[in-house]
Amino acid sequence: MTENYRILLAGTTPELTQELSDTLKQKNYKVSCIHSISDFTKPIRSAYPDLVILDPSSDGSASHSQLTKFQEITQIPVIVVSSASDVSDKVRWLEDGADDYLVKPFDQRELAARVHAVIRRTMIRVAKQKQDLPKLLEYPDLTIDLNRYSVSFRGERISMPPKEIELLYYLAAHPGEVFTREHLLRLIWGYDYAGDSRTIDVHIKRLRRKLFSENWMIETVWGIGYKFQPMPGISSEST
Repeated sequence: MTENYRILLAGTTPELTQELSDTLKQKNYKVSCIHSISDFTKPIRSAYPDLVILDPSSDGSASHSQLTKFQEITQIPVIVVSSASDVSDKVRWLEDGADDYLVKPFDQRELAARVHAVIRRTMIRVAKQKQDLPKLLEYPDLTIDLNRYSVSFRGERISMPPKEIELLYYLAAHPGEVFTREHLLRLIWGYDYAGDSRTIDVHIKRLRRKLFSENWMIETVWGIGYKFQPMPGISSEST
């Protein structure tokens, strides 16, 4: 099922945009587009996609650095489509963080197949990341036990619903790492969840009401999302 997957077309010409939109909508993807890639990261904050198809033809010199920055702050996969067929161009884009590279002109069926493959790989990678994480996290004042789905704060067990525990656990398992609201939503609620990113804000508020420590905090990173930030010198013990 692909009806909940959202694709952002960035920098494609009107003609290519129409072709890609028709192809992807036939596969039940939701499609949005921006024709300028002067800063293709801006729409991410209002319409979070599951994948970006980026055409750097209009401004290739600037978009390399934009892609690198984009990949530093989000887990969204990117497919680059370009008329440049030189191997060095393809290698550079892949090294800068692109998940795939397709030379124009291309068959629309191939593009659809590559979109499906990249999204599938992303889902598998995220699932593996969750499996590889330790089930028990301990910070000063805080213990999160995912085996028992329990949270203890200053030695006392705190009542929390499962999703609240999972959100806290995932943030605490990646101290200092910034996650967008939508990445957390997809990771914890799943790719078929029909809600929006405000769900994350509500859960973060609840966590902050229940937990306050001088040793760590759930920090808002404006315009991006949240991170679990230990104070200097504080680290976790995990098993």
